[in-house]
Amino acid sequence: MTDANGKVEQAKGHIKEAAGDLTDNDDLKTEGQVDQASGKVKEKVEHAADKAEDAIDTVKDKLRH
Repeated sequence: MTDANGKVEQAKGHIKEAAGDLTDNDDLKTEGQVDQASGKVKEKVEHAADKAEDAIDTVKDKLRH
């Protein structure tokens, strides 16, 4: 797993927010902010899953030896 999905969603949200600012579209701006927040959460969850996976692998390695 990588944090790429979360980063992509954050970037997409940033673009939407900027487009909403430029076009004075509050709905698009809000949607962009939501995408950014969602991307940050996804990134944190992916990072936590990676950490858990690493911990499991470490325990498995210790049990094999």
